[in-house]
Amino acid sequence: MLSLLITGAKGRMGQALIQATHDNADTTLGATHDRGEDLQSAMSQVDAIIDFTTHNFTDEVVDTAIALKKPLVIGTTGHTDEQRDKIRQAAEQIPIVFAPNFSIGVNTLFWLTRKAAEILGNERCDIEVTEMHHKHKIDAPSGTARRLLEILNEATDTSYEEDIEHGRFGNVGPREQGKIGMHTLRGGDVVGDHTVMFAADGERVELTHKASSRMTFAAGAVTAAVWLKEKENGLFDMQDVLGLV
Repeated sequence: MLSLLITGAKGRMGQALIQATHDNADTTLGATHDRGEDLQSAMSQVDAIIDFTTHNFTDEVVDTAIALKKPLVIGTTGHTDEQRDKIRQAAEQIPIVFAPNFSIGVNTLFWLTRKAAEILGNERCDIEVTEMHHKHKIDAPSGTARRLLEILNEATDTSYEEDIEHGRFGNVGPREQGKIGMHTLRGGDVVGDHTVMFAADGERVELTHKASSRMTFAAGAVTAAVWLKEKENGLFDMQDVLGLV
């Protein structure tokens, strides 16, 4: 039985993770942590950690996990390039699953997006990505949308910095061929909607995933923690956990 630490336990995602831990026959809740509490003490009681708090807390979680040699699942988004580098370096010492989304459906969307981009391309099709989340989400675009864009960049030999257009305003002129559009929506209590559109003359292909419950992400994160227990070190994502690579 794998004993888990859930950080941000009082939050909405923390509560979902606690429920998912109870629901999984291979895991038990060993400890929880919230702001102001002793992280090292909580972490020393468990076999692995799941962190879905904020990117501002990532450095402390990573440093403590390294010190105690604990496997780590990171579901927060909005990290800086420096934080991403730190996570990669940490994975040389401990096993980490670091993913923008832990839903099986979303990871299927990642796989389908790559295949569609390889077949349809950005010369034949205009590619647009939209995402919508609840009004409390603080980063934009979402981590899931950012990963979709990275997949599209990889499949079409484009650059995130130079070929992604974040929204449009004013007299912007005709759409430039090869560019990829990114549009972010916020409102209400939307858990997470993502669509990738391939629009050509005469036809359009749309790939969409809509999440109605945080439990789909929580269950995936707990599955990832169980999957990590046999690993000594390394950086993985949900594509690895689900065998989609």
